[in-house]
Amino acid sequence: MSDVQLEIAATAARMVVEEGLTFGPAKHRAVKELGLPGRTSLPSNDEVEAQVRDYIALFCADTQPQELRALREHAQVWMERLAEFRPHLGGAIWHGWATRLSDIDLALFCDDPKSAEIGLINQNLRFEVQSQTGMHGHPVDVLSLHSFCRDLGEDIGVHLRIYDLQDLRGALVPDAQGRSPRGDLAALQRLLSEDA
Repeated sequence: MSDVQLEIAATAARMVVEEGLTFGPAKHRAVKELGLPGRTSLPSNDEVEAQVRDYIALFCADTQPQELRALREHAQVWMERLAEFRPHLGGAIWHGWATRLSDIDLALFCDDPKSAEIGLINQNLRFEVQSQTGMHGHPVDVLSLHSFCRDLGEDIGVHLRIYDLQDLRGALVPDAQGRSPRGDLAALQRLLSEDA
């Protein structure tokens, strides 16, 4: 990684931790903030994640572990609530670098893609539907809502990415670092017991 990419990654990491931005927007804002040309080569997500972990270790070591635990426990509640849709937790909360500004990112694997929407409606939950690029590069529906986290004393964003049941087969392929990109309820419960 070049010095410029390292500076972009460090600036983006600060935005991720302090503002709750996701990696893509944080990298692009970092380029602008640093006054670099728009075509500047960006660091990889892994490089930004490494800087996020360093930033947390330096500036948030006293608060982040408790915030992460609260978010994981809140994610567990949602996974239990949505168990029929085979929820898998991903993102910052799964990988362990989440802060109170991080959202819960769940992948739901449904027999019928509309069943999750119907399930939320049946629970009298209000949500927004968006389309985003999914794990295989294809657009997927994302149902987004807010949920009050008592331990943090604030609303947390919950994003439910809707996949077909057959997509579950490729959902747990390890990333470049050998980590599973997401985990089911049992895997989350193991993380919570390890943290305790």
